[in-house]
Amino acid sequence: MAISYFFYGCWDWRFLFLISFSSLIDYQIGKSIPKAKSKKSKKILVGISLLMNLGLLGFFKYFNFFIESFTDLFNLVGFKADYVTLHIILPVGISFYTFQTLSYTIDVYREKIEPSKSWIQFFAYVSFFPQLVAGPIERATNLLPQFQKKRTFSYDKAADGMRQMLWGFFKKVVVADNCAVFVDAAFDNPGASSSGELFIGMLFFAFQLYGDFAGYSDIAIGSARLFGFDLKQNFAYPYFARDIAEFYRRWHMSLTNWFKDYLYFPLGGSRVSLNKNIRNVFIIYLVSGFWHGANWTFIFWGFLNALYYVPLMLFKRNRKNLEIVAANSYLPSLREGYAILETFIVTCFIRVFFRANTIEDAFLYIKRIFMFEGNSFDNLDKVSVFVIVFMLMVEWLNRRKEHGLSIANQPLALRWGTYFLIFGFILFFGKASDAFIYFQF
Repeated sequence: MAISYFFYGCWDWRFLFLISFSSLIDYQIGKSIPKAKSKKSKKILVGISLLMNLGLLGFFKYFNFFIESFTDLFNLVGFKADYVTLHIILPVGISFYTFQTLSYTIDVYREKIEPSKSWIQFFAYVSFFPQLVAGPIERATNLLPQFQKKRTFSYDKAADGMRQMLWGFFKKVVVADNCAVFVDAAFDNPGASSSGELFIGMLFFAFQLYGDFAGYSDIAIGSARLFGFDLKQNFAYPYFARDIAEFYRRWHMSLTNWFKDYLYFPLGGSRVSLNKNIRNVFIIYLVSGFWHGANWTFIFWGFLNALYYVPLMLFKRNRKNLEIVAANSYLPSLREGYAILETFIVTCFIRVFFRANTIEDAFLYIKRIFMFEGNSFDNLDKVSVFVIVFMLMVEWLNRRKEHGLSIANQPLALRWGTYFLIFGFILFFGKASDAFIYFQF
């Protein structure tokens, strides 16, 4: 716990009070729920947890957004309104640890886990430094019991953790940060780029986002494994998905499962009428978009994802691709290959709204792609293309395994040759790294 608090305090020590307060409230509520004499009293306690956690998240992340949006609405209907925003610093990781503490309280209420008897263990669970600032969003049912048992060093587990960390650093420093240069140039000034460059910039953003976020998850999971902790897998090769439903079963899995268990199922899930099921899908994707940031672009991004998902549900094809692609063969079939490419391209277009500063900018970006004004690729970074292809090849070969560098069973010479090759990539092709994208969420 002390190391985790030191790690978080290195960013801004003042927000240690915030995470401590949030942890203390949910620790006490967790202890109080089993002692409550009625179900109504238990619900009130859970309501207090929801109000406190979501209230803090709402203030730090969405206060200015709501002020600006309501002011714009009043001006739109003819009322002259002005507003004052506050200079609010968004605490790093607040969206992640808020959901983590909420899941604990709800699981205690649902009697899926016993309340923690040690405040030190609970505070350590909330602030566990490998995954504190950008996930995976851990459940108390998985992580908290690991603080309650004695851990012994495992060489095999530590070695695999180091491999996963190495692969995560490659995805972040080599893939994501190389792509970022081209992506920033394309999105910051689309008028100066050809249609072809804008299209490539859109594709590069997909790999930047994946390398950045999945890379962090690999580093977090691998470093936790060094200390004897097992975190949940957060990415399972999403760019090999054959439809949008499979894509989100493989992308940011901890968040997807959180929304499924704590929002989608309580709304009735799929065991309701068709209209209500469609409503539930839109709620999930819109809330997911809003969780990502205080901007209408994220909400519209969620809306487009829901639109893309609903036809699968209507034709009962959203549970079709549950196994990894080409599970029993070396290469995908032509139909599978087409489905992968289609899913990837459509999600890339939808993500233009995720990356753009405004909805208008996103539509302009897409419009310029389809204007077909020049297809010059003079500014294309060939290093980015090379490392993307390399990453996809490695992950395709290991798509049935937990992470891209799961090569423990390979010959010694092949393993060490791979390590040195990736170290070389990081040394010669790695960029000066910016902050992880998901730190802002």
